[in-house]
Amino acid sequence: MEFRYLGKTGLQVSELCLGTMTLGRETSEKDSFRILDRYVEEGGNFIDTADVYSRGVSEEIVGKWLKQQNRDDYVVATKVRFPMGEGPNDVGLSRKHIISGVKESLRRLGTDYIDLYQVHAWDPRTPLEETLSTLNDLVRDGLVRYTGASNFKGWQLQKAIEVSRQKGWEQFVCLQPQYNLLCRATEYELIDVCENEGLGVIPWSPLRGGWLSGKFSRDMAKPPEDSRISVAEEKGYSETWDKYNNDFTWNLLDTLQSVADDAEKTPAQTAINWLLNSRGVTAPIIGARTIEQLEANLGAAGWSLTHEQLERLNKASELFVSYPYDTDAINQRNKGR
Repeated sequence: MEFRYLGKTGLQVSELCLGTMTLGRETSEKDSFRILDRYVEEGGNFIDTADVYSRGVSEEIVGKWLKQQNRDDYVVATKVRFPMGEGPNDVGLSRKHIISGVKESLRRLGTDYIDLYQVHAWDPRTPLEETLSTLNDLVRDGLVRYTGASNFKGWQLQKAIEVSRQKGWEQFVCLQPQYNLLCRATEYELIDVCENEGLGVIPWSPLRGGWLSGKFSRDMAKPPEDSRISVAEEKGYSETWDKYNNDFTWNLLDTLQSVADDAEKTPAQTAINWLLNSRGVTAPIIGARTIEQLEANLGAAGWSLTHEQLERLNKASELFVSYPYDTDAINQRNKGR
C-alpha cells in the first residue's frame, strides 16, 4: 500500500484504512487478530474504531492487539458521541462526556494517546464552542494528536472549522463521511469543503453494506440469507433491500460488473478503487468479517482504473440533482456572458 498525507497535516496514513466495527460483534478475538496482522503485512498502518462499536469491545480487541506491537507504528483513530450508558451524560458532545469518553477509550485501547479523535456525529444540544474547546484541550494535554469529524453536513463542518479558526483552537484535519457509488451526494458540499479547507476524507461504507460487493444481481427476488442486507431492516441498518431494490441500483451494478470484468478485478475491488481515484479522498475504510473478505478488499490497492472505466462508473452512478447543485447546467447557461 502507498501512504498519503492526512489532509494538510504531516501525518502519513496507508491508502486503505482498516475499519473495526465487526471486531467482537461478528468476528471473534482470534480472527480479529488475524485480520489485523494480515492488514499490517500488506503495509497498512491506519486503524479506525469507535467507543460505541459493541460498547467498547472493538476498542478492547484493538488494544490487546496493540500491546503486541510497536504502538508508534500505527495511526489509531476512534470516536465519541453515541450512548455508552443509561445516564443523561453518557451521550453527546458535552465537555463531561468527551472527557469521560476519551479516558475510557484510552483505557480500552491500552495506550496513553489517540492519534485521531473524531466526533461521531453532530450534537444539536451542545454548544459547538464547548465541544471544540474540549477537543482543543485534549490535544494540548497530549491525550490526542489530531481531531476530526464524522457524519457532518456541509454547513456544520464549515461552521466548526470557522469557530476553531477564530478561537485559535486545533482544527479538524479530516472528515469521515459515507461515500460510495450508491452515495454520491457527499460530493455536493462536503468534498468541496474538505478540499477548500485542507481536510482529508476517509469514507466509510465503500461497498454500501455489501451492495457493491458483487453478490447481488437484478434477477434476485431477495438478498442471500447470509448477507448483511438480509438482516438490515431487522437490525436498523440503512442499506435495506427495499431501499435499493430499484432500476438505478441494478443499472449501476450491471455497469460495475462490466467494468470489473474489463479490469480483471472483482466488483468490490473496483468500487473501492473508484473511491481511491475520487477527488479529495485520502483512505477508504475497509471492513471485514472474515480474513477472506479482507484479502478481497486489499486487492483494491496497487492499481488504477482507466479514465474510460472511471467515466463509465461516474455516469452510471450520477444522481439527478436540481438547483443549486446542477452547476454544470448553470455554467453552460453562463457561457458567453
